[in-house]
Amino acid sequence: MKVLVLGSGVIGTSIAYYLARDGHEVQVLERQPGPALETSFANAGEVSPGYSAPWAGPGVPVKAIKWMLMQHSPLVIWPMLDPAMWRWGAMMLANCTAKAYALNKSRMVPIAEYSRDCLKALRSETGIAYDDRAQGTLQLFRTQKQLDGIGGDVEVLKQYGVPFEVLDRAGFCQVEPALKLTQEKFVGALRLPGDETGDCFMFTNRLTEMAQALGVSFRFGTPILGIDAEGGKVRGVRTAGGLLQADRYVMALGSYSPLMLKPLGLRIPVYPVKGYSITVPITDPAGAPESTIMDETHKVAVTRLGDRIRVGGTAELAGYSLALREPRRATLNHVVTDLFPKGGDVTKATFWCGLRPMTPDGTPIVGPTRLDNLLLATGHGTLGWTMAAGTGRAIADLVSGRKPEIDVSGLGMARYG
Repeated sequence: MKVLVLGSGVIGTSIAYYLARDGHEVQVLERQPGPALETSFANAGEVSPGYSAPWAGPGVPVKAIKWMLMQHSPLVIWPMLDPAMWRWGAMMLANCTAKAYALNKSRMVPIAEYSRDCLKALRSETGIAYDDRAQGTLQLFRTQKQLDGIGGDVEVLKQYGVPFEVLDRAGFCQVEPALKLTQEKFVGALRLPGDETGDCFMFTNRLTEMAQALGVSFRFGTPILGIDAEGGKVRGVRTAGGLLQADRYVMALGSYSPLMLKPLGLRIPVYPVKGYSITVPITDPAGAPESTIMDETHKVAVTRLGDRIRVGGTAELAGYSLALREPRRATLNHVVTDLFPKGGDVTKATFWCGLRPMTPDGTPIVGPTRLDNLLLATGHGTLGWTMAAGTGRAIADLVSGRKPEIDVSGLGMARYG
């Protein structure tokens, strides 16, 4: 079967690889000159099924107000006359209930856990390397109130069988020795030993090469001008080079998916939430993190990627703006120097931002549309890297007429009515 995949971020490239492995004729369209040059380029580096939870939950509206008042705020909202943003925000508030949180979590965890298993199998089968480590995630708490409040999270981890450890100072210093210098700033930690880390950009580029070896054609530098549909099916994708046609089409355009779907009469509540990162060269390996550390106060992740430290965080609602704002860099600098003062040289850091495609319920949109030959793979939010391999495998199963190994019925756009 001939399949056209729209987008070559980590999601689109994973889909292309698994489709090709199933024997399909696959072509990928990408407006950038190479793969993973937008949201997949410099994310926090976490493959964290243990942190697969919706942002919307009980108490979040009150917390959001407090976050926005912090000096180094993890949440920034730029008021705009954008109806899509306000609709998305209203839908997110509607999901801030215990019942909605439980339902959304139940949809996110299976695909995240499945995706990590697919990634492990891919490493075993192909030997793909991407500065990967499997040493877990450490969530650090600066106050006793934060530590005392993890009871609900622990119950959820138990419910889904996710391994965890609650650690005191001696415990978290044992797994992250460099924290001995700053341990007095924290009262304890929650560790998820099953989580992994890795360079998403490196992974996507190497998977692109593997997909090309299987016959996948990547058309880089090819902006999509629009999609033509009639009779309940996609007829083709318009590009500057003409109309490209296939038997099946898979849209993996991240935050830009709703813009491309709207002319087709398809509406999905995906909105861009900008995240920032800095990449810091390591100057003292003994003073750098071993894996990923999450600073619960600032909602910032600090991850070791080879000879670099990746520091990622912030949720900024600013539409499709890609402006690099210095106050966000100041927050990332503050966190990494506060935790690992000897680890790296922030004066030599590179600064980046990307648009995370967020749904109001936190759950990705993976599956069919009312157009018979169009499938979606978008809305993964902060978990695109975590869920990429599983999404690729599930989409390949659907295209190939197989039942996916996990239940994807709750991941489709139909849940929005």
